[in-house]
Order: sequence, then C-alpha cells, then structure tokens
Amino acid sequence: MSEEINIYVADLAAYNAGKLHGIWIDATLEVDEIYKQIREMLAASPEPIAEEFAIHDFEGFGSYRLSEWAGIEYAHDIACFIEEYPDFGDELLNYLTDLEEAKKLAEEGYAGRYETVEKFAEELTAEITDVPERLAYYIDYEAMGRDMELSGDIFTINPNAGEVHIFWSH
Repeated sequence: MSEEINIYVADLAAYNAGKLHGIWIDATLEVDEIYKQIREMLAASPEPIAEEFAIHDFEGFGSYRLSEWAGIEYAHDIACFIEEYPDFGDELLNYLTDLEEAKKLAEEGYAGRYETVEKFAEELTAEITDVPERLAYYIDYEAMGRDMELSGDIFTINPNAGEVHIFWSH
C-alpha cells in the first residue's frame, strides 16, 4: 500500500447547517499537528460557533474500516501501524481487532512472507532438521502447512495472489 493515509475531518456546526466544511489531514502526522489543522479548519468555518468535529471519511487504511467516532489519537495510532506494516497491517487489525495485540504479533509472531504455506513448511523443515535427499520426495509440505494452520499453530493473511504472510499463533 503506497497511498497516503488520510482522514477527512468535518466541521459539525457546518454539517448540521447543511454545509460541507472540513479538511483532509495526513493521519500519520503528530497528534498535535493534526489538532492544529483541525483548529484552523474550525476557525475558518462558515458557522459562527464551530467547536465540534468528526471523522467523516478516510483513505489509505486498506481494508480496515475506521469509525467516525474513533477519535483522533486512535485514528493516528491505526494509521501509523498501517504505515509501519503496509503489506499486512490492515488485515492484521481486522483479524485481531485490538491494536496492542496486532503490534505484539507483528513484532514477535511474524514468520515472514512466502509464496505459499507449503513453501513455509518446507523452509521451516530445512531450518530445523537435515532431511536426507532420498527421503525429501516423501515429505508432503502442503499437508504440513495445512495442518499447522488447521491446528492453530499459525495463521495466514493472503493480501495478494502468490503471497501469504504467516504468523505464529503462540
């Protein structure tokens, strides 16, 4: 994901008066900078008393659906996580729903990106044991990978064809 991660912050006084007034803001900016831009947007409101705002749209969050009531700090934290892990951050958040759990798993449980779970099982086997060449043809790496996933030892995120991100579940 290479697009910017933005939120559209709307002026609720203008919105309630039937007017569109808001601003797109880079959600990965420092929180103080985001609030500064919001204050400037509210100061330029077409309504005399503009104090409240809400996130009415977003882009660059991939498959993650950001709530308009998420809050600026939360939107910022989610945006920074997705920016740090652009290949799977959004899908990991969808899987776990908890940002702290997603951070921990991304840092401690990420096994890597592979073409298939079968390739992962083959590489893992080669790392932990020497398989004699004459026996290698009898090993069913596809079944090994499938069994690791079905048993809950690993889980996968498949963002694109020919690509799987593997995480250790424990």
